[in-house]
Amino acid sequence: MAEASWYVVHTYSGYENKVKANIDKAIENRHLEDQIFEVRVPMQDVVEIKNGARKSSQKKLFPGYVLINMIMNDDTWFVVRNTRGVTGFVGPGSKPVPLTEAEMKPLGIKVDDIVVDFKEGDTISVIGGVWKDTVGIVQAMNQSKQTVTINVELFGRETPVEISFAEVQKL
Repeated sequence: MAEASWYVVHTYSGYENKVKANIDKAIENRHLEDQIFEVRVPMQDVVEIKNGARKSSQKKLFPGYVLINMIMNDDTWFVVRNTRGVTGFVGPGSKPVPLTEAEMKPLGIKVDDIVVDFKEGDTISVIGGVWKDTVGIVQAMNQSKQTVTINVELFGRETPVEISFAEVQKL
C-alpha cells in the first residue's frame, strides 16, 4: 500500500474552512477514510490590543491554503481537486508535491506514532484537553489519525468524542 503524505491545496481566500468541511463530507460520502486521513486549516493564536484591552484570537497561518494528509492516487486527487473552492494542489503543473519532514516540523505536525497499551473495550482516563478527568470506554481507535473515540455524557446523553492518543491513559 502507498505511503500517506501531507499535501498543500490552494483555495479561494476566505474559503479554507468551507473547503475543509466539503472535503470532510466527500470523504464520508465516498468512504475514503482509509485514503484521506486528515484535513487541516493551520491556525495561530494572536493577541491584539484594541482600545487598551487585550483580546486573543485565532488567525489562519496560511490564508488560501489547506493541508491534507492522504494517500495520493487518481481517486483522492480527483475528489480533492474537484471540491468546490479548491483551485489546485501546490506543485508544478497538475502534479502535487508532498511536504517534507523539515517543512512539516514548524507547522506542529508530528510524524512519530504514539504506541498505546489499550484497545477497544478498555476503560481509559482523559489526562489533557477539554475532556480532562473524564473516564470512558474505548469505542473505536484510529491508528492513522492517532485518536480514540469514547462516549461521554453530554446534556444527559451519551455522545461519542474523538480524543488524541497523547491525551489519554489506561486505567
